[in-house]
Amino acid sequence: MRLIGAGTRPGSEGTVLSTAWTLPNIITLVRFLGVPLFVLLIAQQRYGAAVLTLVVVGSTDWVDGYVARRFNQVSTVGKWLDPVADRTALIVIAVTFVVDGIAPAWLVWTIVVPDVILIINALVLFRGPLHLPVATVGKVRTALLLVGAPLLLLHRVEGFGHAWILAVAQGLLAAGCVLHLVAFVAYFRAAHRKYRLERAEQQSCPS
Repeated sequence: MRLIGAGTRPGSEGTVLSTAWTLPNIITLVRFLGVPLFVLLIAQQRYGAAVLTLVVVGSTDWVDGYVARRFNQVSTVGKWLDPVADRTALIVIAVTFVVDGIAPAWLVWTIVVPDVILIINALVLFRGPLHLPVATVGKVRTALLLVGAPLLLLHRVEGFGHAWILAVAQGLLAAGCVLHLVAFVAYFRAAHRKYRLERAEQQSCPS
C-alpha cells in the first residue's frame, strides 16, 4: 500500500485550486483545533483522552493529503497551510510534553531550534516566509513524531505502563528527531539555492 502520496490520480498532479474552502483544508483546520484541546487534556492529566486526541491530530496529517489528491482538491492555501499545521502541532506537543515531564528537554530543543533558524533564514533572505515543497524526509519525520508521541503518552495511561511501549515510543521519537535535523539541512540548502537562483535571474534581466 502506498503511504506517501497516497490517493494521487494519474494526470492530476498539475491541478491546483485557488479556493481555500476545500475538504482537505477543513481537515487541516481540525488539526489546528485539536492542539489546544490536547494541551487542556494534559493540564487536566486526562492522559487517555489526550492520547485519542493525538491519534486524531496525527491521522489528519495523512487524511487531508489523501483527500486532496484523491478528489483533486490540492489548493494553493493547502500547500502552505498543511506544513504550518504540522510544525505548529509538533512544537506545541513537544513543549507540552517537556513542561509536564513526559519527555526530556532535548525533544523541544531538537524540534524548535532548527525551525527557528529556518524562519530567521527566510526572513533574512526573502524578507518574509518561504514555502518550499515538503520533502519525503520531512513527511517521514512528521509521521515518526506523530506516532511516537501518542505511544509515549500512552505509557502514562493506567494499564499501559509497559516497558516495551516506552522503548518503542522513545525509539520512534529519537528517529524522528534525527530526521528532523536531516530535513532542516535539506530545507536550509533549498532556501539558499532558491535565493541564488532568484538573484541570478534578477542580475540577468535588463534594467
